[in-house]
Amino acid sequence: MTEKAQNKNIIFVKTYRWDPEKNEKPYLSTYPVDLSECGPMVLDALIKIKNEQDTTLTFRRSCREGICGSCAMNIDGSNTLACIKRIEPDKQEIQIYPLPHMFVIKDLVPDFSNFYAQYKSIEPWMKRKDNDDLNKEIYQSKEHRNRLDGLYECILCACCSTSCPSYWWNSDKYLGPAILLQAYRWISDSRDQYTKERLRDLEDPFKLYRCHTILNCTKTCPKNLNPAKAIADIKRNISVFL
Repeated sequence: MTEKAQNKNIIFVKTYRWDPEKNEKPYLSTYPVDLSECGPMVLDALIKIKNEQDTTLTFRRSCREGICGSCAMNIDGSNTLACIKRIEPDKQEIQIYPLPHMFVIKDLVPDFSNFYAQYKSIEPWMKRKDNDDLNKEIYQSKEHRNRLDGLYECILCACCSTSCPSYWWNSDKYLGPAILLQAYRWISDSRDQYTKERLRDLEDPFKLYRCHTILNCTKTCPKNLNPAKAIADIKRNISVFL
């Protein structure tokens, strides 16, 4: 063995593969990656594999800064963002799958169509009843602005929703933690004038009350947000305002 080979720090990256255009079942492909020639994050390894070993490997990525949410996937059993998931130097193997319980378009790319349709359903924009306010800035107090902290930072990566067993089995009806956190962001906004209407729309045995406080969502959120608390706050607001 040469000195160069001895100095290599090899990790084996096992990734889920499935191509709908090929008549074959899903399988795992294993790629050796030399960490001494690779960046420190899982996304760095995937990009290196695509550039140097297998150009057919398909995954989403964009910002590489934990902001866009594009590279959400299941890494070693946990949902997270590949761009901020550090490769542990003592590991010998990484297993990567697409986000669980979503239809797969190809390889590590899940279909977000249902997720985005649910997001649209909560009308995630400011709604006003006073039409004369439309052409001027609407101010908030510091206290009211602080209520949005922990809500607006959500990047819609779906890591939380796809870690929720209730969402796995009821994703056609249950909105899931990510969308409910986004809904609460607008319910909490002092500038929005449709609070009761938004709460009334969520008061549904499936949209909201499929949450059983399992807390997988809070545990897995790559932005350290607390969707479970937002859901509990929605339920509390319903009991107060409706």
